[in-house]
Amino acid sequence: MRQITSKFSNKILLSLLAAGSLSGITSVPAQASSHREAPFITRHPKVDGTDFYMFRSYEANRSAFTTLIANYAPLQEAYGGPNYYSMDPDALYEIHIDNVGDGKEHLTFQFRFSNTNKDAQFTVGGKQVSIPLVINGGAIDGVNPAGLNVRETYTITMVTGDRRSGKSQAVTNANGGATVFDKPVDNIGNKSIPDYAGYAAKHVFSVNIPGCATPGKVFVGQRKDPFVVNLGETFDLINIKAPATAFDPNAEKAGHDDLADKNVTSIEMEVPTACLTAGSETVIGGWTTASLRQGRLINPTPNSSKTSKEGGAWTQVSRLGMPLVNEVVIGLKDKDQFNHSKPSGDGQFLTYVTNPTLPALVEVLFGSAGVKAPTNFPRNDLVAAFLTGIKGVNQPANVVASEMLRLNTATPVSATQNRLGVIGGDSAGFPNGRRPGDDVVDIALRVVMGRLCKLSIGCVPADAPAGSIDFTDGAYLDSSFFDNSFPYLKTPIAGSLKH
Repeated sequence: MRQITSKFSNKILLSLLAAGSLSGITSVPAQASSHREAPFITRHPKVDGTDFYMFRSYEANRSAFTTLIANYAPLQEAYGGPNYYSMDPDALYEIHIDNVGDGKEHLTFQFRFSNTNKDAQFTVGGKQVSIPLVINGGAIDGVNPAGLNVRETYTITMVTGDRRSGKSQAVTNANGGATVFDKPVDNIGNKSIPDYAGYAAKHVFSVNIPGCATPGKVFVGQRKDPFVVNLGETFDLINIKAPATAFDPNAEKAGHDDLADKNVTSIEMEVPTACLTAGSETVIGGWTTASLRQGRLINPTPNSSKTSKEGGAWTQVSRLGMPLVNEVVIGLKDKDQFNHSKPSGDGQFLTYVTNPTLPALVEVLFGSAGVKAPTNFPRNDLVAAFLTGIKGVNQPANVVASEMLRLNTATPVSATQNRLGVIGGDSAGFPNGRRPGDDVVDIALRVVMGRLCKLSIGCVPADAPAGSIDFTDGAYLDSSFFDNSFPYLKTPIAGSLKH
């Protein structure tokens, strides 16, 4: 690493660093938190998990609940008609909870989607003819309205124990007991959906969760992409503001959000915390996955409902717990394998955490300014951050090292959130769970350069000469970007404005 000294090489490396990705060395572009982060998943955007959030609900009078958010289908253009961004009916989307610390799922919420072509028709010259518009043939203002041409629905199954062999029970609508829920159509535009926020709110359902005395909530639908990152200037040969406050006191707000005009599809649940924990253990771990069938036969004579035949066992193709792991920790050759793996098998990736390459790159890039990588090996501070949780913050009593987002449900909700979470003095923030307003890019850059050593977590201050430097991508994020009630994420950007 230290032999990379040419000015051109340094520029390329810095552009990759500031983007938060090492996989940009290849021809496959990496985008944002986990947007297109591994070669295989770029071919299957509908099952590409982008971000996972898990936090104590901070909506008024809801602190006894935990909110789970799994985002999929990245880089959605608001005007992406006529098909827009439905979920994959041939896929299995899951949110897993480990409530004993052994690296295995003990609760899983499974989501399956279906699309129904309602075949809206117009009378033209005395004949009934199917309309060409894929989604809508009239105004859309409620759940499954007449003007909606394609109805997208989903079911939720809770599995206790192993995700494939455990006990399965349906999550039902608390109002009537239905097992099928409607997903709102994407934000086509203000003429088709004059009040999208009100329309989407009708798709927040109160649900009965097996074993829970108190109902939870669910919402699945398009949202404004909550992730914030400065990509464009970075890839323009570092046409970016200073990447650390040591170089520019205003660096944290010097960039811009290249996802500001992008939407994403969110799977959201608010679950009574008591239904997620087990016994006296207050720490839970969570992650989301998506799986496809092993086999696919393409139908040579497709109709509107069946263009392929899927079969075989479910095969996991996407995985996301802690943000940025597959981007800045896992080596390129293992990115697809990481997406396929379970936390219980994370021993195969341990060297990427104990001997990370990213800090060495940062030293190469900023060595002339006095920046040095941490010197403690193995990097036990990163083991705590990524694999076990931090002792006294979010580490289970009997933890098995494995990568997942860990939340101590006993930590009180913060009256005022700090965007830097734990390293900013806010114990209810990342990496103790993850709230939408936690600026995980800035946090991760500072942690890999040894900020936890400065807090004597897994190492000592002398191990991290640059641990006090406030590295940043310049794209600012805090809790003011989001709503203060479920589903928290903002209304998606409209495809057009009403004229």
